[in-house]
Amino acid sequence: MAINNRIKELRKKIGLTQKQLAEKVNVSPQVISNWERKYTNPDHDDVKKLSQIFDCSTDFLLGLADETDSSNRNALPELSAKDERDIARDLEAMINSLESKNGMASFDGHTVDELDEEDRELLIASLEQSMRLAKRIAKQKYTPKKHRKEQE
Repeated sequence: MAINNRIKELRKKIGLTQKQLAEKVNVSPQVISNWERKYTNPDHDDVKKLSQIFDCSTDFLLGLADETDSSNRNALPELSAKDERDIARDLEAMINSLESKNGMASFDGHTVDELDEEDRELLIASLEQSMRLAKRIAKQKYTPKKHRKEQE
C-alpha cells in the first residue's frame, strides 16, 4: 500500500480531520490533501512526525513493512534487573574515571569537572543511553535462539 493510502487510513483510524492532522504536523490542510491524493509526498521530517502521531514505524508509512507497530520482531531484547545494575555500576565507574585528576578526557576544551551542570548531565545521559543500547544489542546477538523469548 502506498504512503498516500496509509496516511488517509491512519488519519481516519484515529479520528482526525485533514485540518487537525495538518495542525499536528505543522503544515496546511492543503498539504495533507495533496499527500492523500498522491499529488505530493511528505518529506523526511514530515514522515517522522506522522509516524509519531500515528504511533507506527516510518517503514510502515513508506510501505516497507506490513506491521503498524513500530516494535516488530527485530526489536532488541529488554534489559534485566541485573543488566540495569551492571550499567549503573559501569556508568558510575566511567564517570569517576573521567572526573579523576589523572583523567585526560576533554570535551570542547574542558575536562568533565569543568563542565556546567547541564552539560555534565547531558554527557552522563548520553553515556547511559549508549551503554543501554550496546547491552541490548549484545543480548540479541549473543543469546542463543533456543534461549530467546518468543516475540508475540
